[in-house]
Amino acid sequence: MNIIQGASGQVGSAVVANLVKKGEPVKGIVRNREKVEQLKKQGAEAAIADVFDQQALTEALKNGSTLFVITPETGKGEDVIGDTKKSLTNIREAIKKSKVKKVVGLSSMGAQYDKGTGNLLMSYLLEHAFNGLAIEQSYIRPAYYYSNWLAYLPVVKESGTLPTFYPVDLSIPMISPMDVAKFASDIISNDDSGGKIYEVYGPASHTSADVADAFSKALHQDVKAKQIPRGQWPSTLKKIGFSEDAIKNFIEMTDAVIAGSAHAENEGTIMLKGDTTLQQYINNAVN
Repeated sequence: MNIIQGASGQVGSAVVANLVKKGEPVKGIVRNREKVEQLKKQGAEAAIADVFDQQALTEALKNGSTLFVITPETGKGEDVIGDTKKSLTNIREAIKKSKVKKVVGLSSMGAQYDKGTGNLLMSYLLEHAFNGLAIEQSYIRPAYYYSNWLAYLPVVKESGTLPTFYPVDLSIPMISPMDVAKFASDIISNDDSGGKIYEVYGPASHTSADVADAFSKALHQDVKAKQIPRGQWPSTLKKIGFSEDAIKNFIEMTDAVIAGSAHAENEGTIMLKGDTTLQQYINNAVN
């Protein structure tokens, strides 16, 4: 049985769907009861568990052989790194009480660094959370998701401006989350011996200006990227509901990306490249 944590999220739900199509047995873990019926309609089993409820996690992992693990960012936590450590400790204890023999973790580029990367430190912690357990472990480090730009869609439509925390000409690797889900489901279902790090890219790197151009073509209107002044970052993030600690970690992560210190490791890792282009993804998302 393949157990998928975060089964109602964009990547987790796609992993569930992909595995069901492959004819694989799947159980999705969700936090809310209203998500259960959706999983059952897909042909998957469902379990309700919060990462801070070790007893519920232990029950959810019952009969599992492979576990897909994520460390979700909500922007709401008052202690982002502390909460990540607690949740991963609970997952580790649940694994120890289960029959799980294989873990596939959704990490991120830059996860090789143990400090100075803000939110990316969550992925470093994930990749080291299960050391010492007699299980196979593989981790997927995706590039920046195309989908992150969709939060700006209302502003783009209204003003013709794409706000960005990055310099408009800074090029970074990007990828479709659906391509990430495909790779994840393949790694879960294949006979994988573990011990692998997969760094996952889209067809090309892009700038914020490229993203604005993709919106322009999809929406048939002129769109220009404009960097949010650094002094306005805290207030901008606070307006969308980020906690003070989440703001601190987000800014540290963004500074690391801009400085080029949150890059792919490219040594001892396996490179995978998705097929979906930025333009294809934006077209599909807005039309």
